[in-house]
Amino acid sequence: MSAPAQAIALVQALEHVLRHDRGRLMAALTHRLGSFQRAEDALQEACVSALSHWARDGLPRSPQGWLIQVAYRKALDQLRAEGRDGEREAAVQLVQDLLGPDEPEPIPDERLRLVFTCCHPALELKSRVALTLRTVCGLSTGEIARLFLDQEATTGQRLSRAKAKIARSGIAYAVPPPEQWDERLQAVLTTVYLIFTTGYTAAPDEARDLCAEALFLARLLDALCPEQPEIEGALALMLLTEARRAARVNASGETVPPAEQDRRLWRRELEAEGRHKLETALRRKRAGPFQIKAAISACQMPEPAPDWPQILQLYTALLLLEPTPVVRVNHAVAMAENGLLAAAVATLNELQEPLADFQPFHAARAAVLAMAGQSEAARRAYDRAIELATLDSDRRFLAARAARL
Repeated sequence: MSAPAQAIALVQALEHVLRHDRGRLMAALTHRLGSFQRAEDALQEACVSALSHWARDGLPRSPQGWLIQVAYRKALDQLRAEGRDGEREAAVQLVQDLLGPDEPEPIPDERLRLVFTCCHPALELKSRVALTLRTVCGLSTGEIARLFLDQEATTGQRLSRAKAKIARSGIAYAVPPPEQWDERLQAVLTTVYLIFTTGYTAAPDEARDLCAEALFLARLLDALCPEQPEIEGALALMLLTEARRAARVNASGETVPPAEQDRRLWRRELEAEGRHKLETALRRKRAGPFQIKAAISACQMPEPAPDWPQILQLYTALLLLEPTPVVRVNHAVAMAENGLLAAAVATLNELQEPLADFQPFHAARAAVLAMAGQSEAARRAYDRAIELATLDSDRRFLAARAARL
């Protein structure tokens, strides 16, 4: 093999390792080094060393083991360079104890600790998402910035502040104790689901598929923490939604509601997996918000049309757990689909002030007003929804509906 071809092969080998195992390496390093930044810096330096060492000595039997051992040595060098005090002496001794041959035993999987720490409720939601994507999924700062439509420097500062807050607040790098489990798990699942929804509405030319990253995280949580019905429910919700993704926008570039989608485009293997996960979760008889949302998603998919009576019952149950304005909007739409138009319009009118700038509210209100025969009010609601829409596909859909009035 020529030298350029060998260099390209080594870069590809390193990229393959990082794409599949960066989260596991970062989790192990962060757990032992006690610092996100130190772990990230050490792994970065190990990757730089890998290119020169592997070019000279060949690809090691365990690239992951080689990287983590070299990362420990880089961290040890850094700790020694920082000077000596009691804390650093202890850290130096700890890292020295971790050092071994270049190809050690299999690396323990500490990713559950890493996910719970990145998604700690003390961090704002956007910081949780950014830190999880950077640390567990391995997205670059630039990639995360593009997804948030932020400057790269702004995202870098956000990540730095999140790491500093974890260190300053003494947030434990650990799976929470049983008494905190429900609250912390909901924070984790909310973060993962936000990653999914961000990907679901991303531009089609976006290089990173955030839906795939979120499904990876949900499957990881399900594997590391089995028999948790809310994890199974969140995974089911994402699978059922992902199954319909190819039908979400039609050939004219308009958003298409589930009831009107071309079902031949639905991915039946994902739908079947989602339904199986949902049934497994519901058999545990510990209902939670994600399980109910997954059940609603499943009820949108029967042949030949959505099961609106069941959807209304499920939204009524969800309101008991999440009495938010957004859930009330969806409950009102379900009421309208079941013929309860006066009650639906009254509910939506009550929500005009708190949801004045929320585009889905105006789109839902327009549809319900149109069903109730209030064409002028519906047209004004469609105009406001079009004004607030951020996706061209949504604007096209709303304009087409308004034109029917």
